[in-house]
Amino acid sequence: METTEDIRESTPLSDAWAALQAHADRGEPLEPDAYRLAFADPEFLLRRETRGIRFQLELLKPDLGLAAAGIHHTVVVYGGARFVAPEVAEQQLAIARAAGDAQALALAERALRTSRYYDQARAFARLVASYSLRQPQAEKLFICTGGGPGVMEAANRGADDVGVPSVGLNIALPHEQATNPYVSPHLAFKFHYFALRKMHFMMRAKALVAFPGGFGTLDELFEVLTLVQTRKAKPVPIVLFGHDYWNRLLNLELLVEEGAIAPEDLALYQIVDTPEAAWDAIRQFYGL
Repeated sequence: METTEDIRESTPLSDAWAALQAHADRGEPLEPDAYRLAFADPEFLLRRETRGIRFQLELLKPDLGLAAAGIHHTVVVYGGARFVAPEVAEQQLAIARAAGDAQALALAERALRTSRYYDQARAFARLVASYSLRQPQAEKLFICTGGGPGVMEAANRGADDVGVPSVGLNIALPHEQATNPYVSPHLAFKFHYFALRKMHFMMRAKALVAFPGGFGTLDELFEVLTLVQTRKAKPVPIVLFGHDYWNRLLNLELLVEEGAIAPEDLALYQIVDTPEAAWDAIRQFYGL
């Protein structure tokens, strides 16, 4: 049986992690070891004191990967993870009807109604990707999402429909969220820290489009609005998709009435109702 001492003496630097993984695969507990290489020491890297190093790594790895792939400009698509594709919703409805379960039927009917968000996000991404097909590499716009299901999957799928790569910035959650199958594998990155993930959303963003979604979508939307409002980020088109959804959810005029924001802050975003209108808002902003 190979011991930690054997690993010390015989393993090249490039194989250090592989050797430790093999150790774990055999079910042998990995005990703390002062002599182990620092960068190949999980106990050391996961200490509270090394959090800053982990921040740096989560910033650097996607940065290098995206640069190597020639991804300089993105259109970020936010939206709910729980909205399914129309074909999936129709299957759920058929199953619910066959079962005669009233609660399941109500949920399936809602899923079919909200599946339009999936279709619209997919159509919007196709428009962006089709434009990029005709552009030189330095001017292409790449779809970037959170890499998960729902609206995120739909946007990645829209880019995939026309053969254009797209980015997925996934997040490790207690309930494991897998990267959707339409993210380009070499552009699929996983984050532990929400803050670093959100930084990467903004670093290359030429526009941000928020489809209907939940707390996560709202968190990302308001972070972007705050960054642009405070001039910590350059102005970019911020497009909200769906008057019916956003007008029922948000009453930002109240903030103006109460003096919490300036009237001109309401011009930081616009609401549209079609994929074509969302794409036109971006094209008009940049004169494309």
